[in-house]
Parts: sequence; structure tokens; C-alpha cells
Amino acid sequence: MNDKTFNAVITGGASGLGAATAKNVTSSGGNVTILDIQEELGKETANNLGANCNFIKIDITNETLVQDCYNNISLETGPISLSVNCAGIGTPNKVLNKEGPHSLELYTKIINVNLIGTFNCIKAAAHVMQNNEPNSHGTRGVIINTASIAAYDGQIGQAAYSASKGGIVGMTLPIARELARNGIRVNTIAPGLFETPLLSGLPEEAKESLINSTLHPHRLGQPDEYAALVKHIYDNEMLNGETIRLDGSLRMSPR
Repeated sequence: MNDKTFNAVITGGASGLGAATAKNVTSSGGNVTILDIQEELGKETANNLGANCNFIKIDITNETLVQDCYNNISLETGPISLSVNCAGIGTPNKVLNKEGPHSLELYTKIINVNLIGTFNCIKAAAHVMQNNEPNSHGTRGVIINTASIAAYDGQIGQAAYSASKGGIVGMTLPIARELARNGIRVNTIAPGLFETPLLSGLPEEAKESLINSTLHPHRLGQPDEYAALVKHIYDNEMLNGETIRLDGSLRMSPR
């Protein structure tokens, strides 16, 4: 990440994987705009990262606001070189549970934020990136999405979350194929168990069970390891249309 006019937009950048990626960008000399719905935490993260980091509170499911936001960022800070989609939620819920069947409202909310919100940001980023000056390889921008290994081996209670992340995996290649003509690369990272606020929201018993199921390294992933992969994808021009599992070979059990 050493472009002279390197600018990144990171959704869900107030904490976890997004915050680590924002730190990686600024430490590499780039500028970053964090988009997140958590206003207080977002401002704190941006303040900690210094003058090269800005924060904007936004709901990524709002089509008009998101497109206007990307347009304005591109005009005010310069061409957006990288857009990373980390925003997501993951409230577990069984199809059949003691309180009754799975809430359709909850299912819809998870799909709306994780899948539709990601697509909303992809198209907004692509809209402004298509006008960027291409680099020596013909690339105008890079979009990186965040799925999950739950897209492949989701556990009991992850029906909505797995569906949302599976959708992200499924749309990566067709979007990459389409945007290739615009010089925009599109890839997805599918993290395993990482030390993030999303994981900390799980019951302690479930969390310990997940950690015990890891192979090598026998631990949770660290957000800066995710950020390092973002950097590699950005720098490696041959990575396009891929979903990369970042999980230490973990395959999750049914529960």
C-alpha cells in the first residue's frame, strides 16, 4: 500500500477487523475513511489513528446515503483505491427454539446488513472507482469483502448468518468478472475465529468450544492478521474473483 494517492474506505472500521485494517492503511502512509454506525467508537478509533483517518456515521443499508458518501469521499480526499467491507452482525438463533420459531425480523435484519449492505457498498465503490486513473497494471481499484467460514460449515443457530455470508461468497466471482472490464478487482476473505467484538458476543461456553476446535495455530486469529491479508490482496494483481479462507484449517462442528 504505497500509492502516492492511496485512499481507502472501510465499513465496520470502528472496531475489530475493520479497525485493524484502517490502522494498517494509515501506518502505510494511506488515508482512510471509516464508515460505521457506532458513532462514539468510530470517532475514538479515527482520533487514535490520527489526521489521515476520518469517520462518518452511516447505515450501510441506505442506498442513497451510501452512494452519496462514496461520491463525496472521492471528491474530497481523492480517488478511492481500496474499499473494504467489514460491517456485519451475527446474532445466533435456532430455527426452532424454546421461545418459538426463528424470528423472521431477525433473519431479515442479518441478511439486510451483511449481504445487502455489502452489495450496496460494492456498487457504490465501483461507481466511483470506474473513473480512477488506472495504474501500470490497468487496475483502477480493489474491493475486498468479508464473509466467514460459516458460509461453508455454519453451526446450529447460524442459519441467517451463514446464508448472509454464503451470499457474499456467491456474488464475488460474478461481480469480479463484470468489473474486470473497468479494471476493478473484487475478492473476499472468509475469516475463521478471530478476536473481534462479534465473537465476544457469543456465550462463553460456545466461545470456549470454538477455540478448542482450532488446529494450528491453536488460538483465535488476530485482527492484524486479517489486515495483513487485505494488504496482500491489494498488492497482488493476480488475486481476483477469489474467496480466501483465513482460518488455520479450522472446520467447524455442527455445534
